[in-house]
Amino acid sequence: MRVKRVNEIYIKQREKGYSNEFIFKEYIRDQFYISRSTFYNYLAVPYQAELKRMKEEERERKHKTEKNTP
Repeated sequence: MRVKRVNEIYIKQREKGYSNEFIFKEYIRDQFYISRSTFYNYLAVPYQAELKRMKEEERERKHKTEKNTP
C-alpha cells in the first residue's frame, strides 16, 4: 500500500529531524511520483486503521465462505 510506505518513510525521516519539504524532495517525490499535495493527503490518511478494517473484512469473508462450504 503506497500510503503506508510513504507514511513509514516520513516517520523514519522525521525522527531524524528532517523537514517535511526535505523528506518530500529527497525521499518521496522521485520514488513515488506524487505531488506535494498528494504527499500531504497521504500523511493525513489513518492508514493503520484502514489496514485493520481491511483485514477484518477479509477475515469475515473467509469465515462466511467456510460456513457455506459443504
